[in-house]
Amino acid sequence: MPVRRPGPRRPVGPATGPATGPATGAATGAGPALRRLSDYAWRLLAVAVAAYLVLTVLGRFHLITLAAFLALVITSVVRPLVDLAGRVVPRPFAVLIGLAVAILVPAGLLALIGETVAADVDRLNREFQGGLDRLEKALEGAPLHVDPATFDDLQRKVADFVSEHRSTLISTAVSGAGRLVEVGTGAALAVFMSVFFLHSGDRMWRWTASQFPAAAGEHLDRGGRVAWRTFAGYTRGIFVVAATNAVMVGIALYFLDVPLALPLTVLEFFASFVPLVGSPIAMLVASVVALAARGPVIAIVVLLLIVVIGQIEGHLLHPLVMSRAVSLHPVVVAVSVLAGSIAAGVIGAVVAVPLVSVLWAVYADRRGPAPGEETGTAPGTGAAVSAPVGRRR
Repeated sequence: MPVRRPGPRRPVGPATGPATGPATGAATGAGPALRRLSDYAWRLLAVAVAAYLVLTVLGRFHLITLAAFLALVITSVVRPLVDLAGRVVPRPFAVLIGLAVAILVPAGLLALIGETVAADVDRLNREFQGGLDRLEKALEGAPLHVDPATFDDLQRKVADFVSEHRSTLISTAVSGAGRLVEVGTGAALAVFMSVFFLHSGDRMWRWTASQFPAAAGEHLDRGGRVAWRTFAGYTRGIFVVAATNAVMVGIALYFLDVPLALPLTVLEFFASFVPLVGSPIAMLVASVVALAARGPVIAIVVLLLIVVIGQIEGHLLHPLVMSRAVSLHPVVVAVSVLAGSIAAGVIGAVVAVPLVSVLWAVYADRRGPAPGEETGTAPGTGAAVSAPVGRRR
């Protein structure tokens, strides 16, 4: 029987393994990537749906939502005064003192504005009429040479529009009066809620967190405290920035002898709560008043104040006052203000930036500190959002 000699053994290796063409390799590499992308996609979709449902519910009960937001603003601003008074008097009396100051100061300021305007209404009418006459003469001269009949035609068109739409204007005024009642109701509810937030807000939050399982309640408690510190820091900081802007504008308008200096100062204060765009809009209104009453030179000076105050706010006030609370990139602030204004008008523009700040602070705290950091400070934001990570409250 012939003996069969074994032939040379074929090496087993990558060259003799299963054939892998370009399509197979691409599929092997793309499979996990697509699965990971799909995992993120459906999670993001679930988060978007949940956020949409929450915003829909909040929009449906917008009066309660705005009252709660205003109550949180009042609490964040008044609480330091309440804590200080609580060292001397019992907590309920300290709450009454803080709320009395929070209500009486704006009411007194509004009363002073009304008295100032009422006392100078005749002089203001004369100055405005004289300013408009000077403006018309300036436009009629070089280099524009506007036809004087243009102004008469414009006045006639305005009078015709008012007479033709009188009923619409009256109905708008009536609906505005109804909205005023709604605003008063919301303000009363906000004050009522702020009483309990100031008196026993900590106990209310601990009770809320205790209704969840232990692990979830612990995360909720920590996230809520981070959110509150960020919101309170932002609110107090924006109050300081707005007050500083208003003081600078008021002093400048007073020395420039611009009419309605006090109302324009208050307008600047409230407009500063809308970042980036609020203060310039208020100063544009002031420049129009200065143009009508004091002439183009003073109006140009007021316009220059927009640049000066913007530089002071952007390079001094925000880094000095807001950096310890939160610091968002200007692009994020601009997009947030625009998105909020599209979604809910002026109120949305005011609420957008603190909402984004709170969400980012909570996310940064949950993500944990970067290597070498000991506290839950959001990298690149300067937002001190938590105590040392790992501490459980």
